[in-house]
Amino acid sequence: MLQRVITFFERYSFGVCTYLGERFHISISKIRLFFIYSSFLAVGFPLIVYLFAGIVLDIRNYIKRARTRLTDIW
Repeated sequence: MLQRVITFFERYSFGVCTYLGERFHISISKIRLFFIYSSFLAVGFPLIVYLFAGIVLDIRNYIKRARTRLTDIW
């Protein structure tokens, strides 16, 4: 049951923790725990930051895909 929940969140999340972990060479599980614990302490503010970062990453990936399509045409 727990593995199904973890798989669901990994599949449908924005990938913010993965991006930060790869960028700063930190364990992804530590970053996830940081977001969870800080959300309890800061009454959800880190969740807003997480969602904003997810939206920025999605827009960034969309722009990268559009650029590669344009360069393939040329």
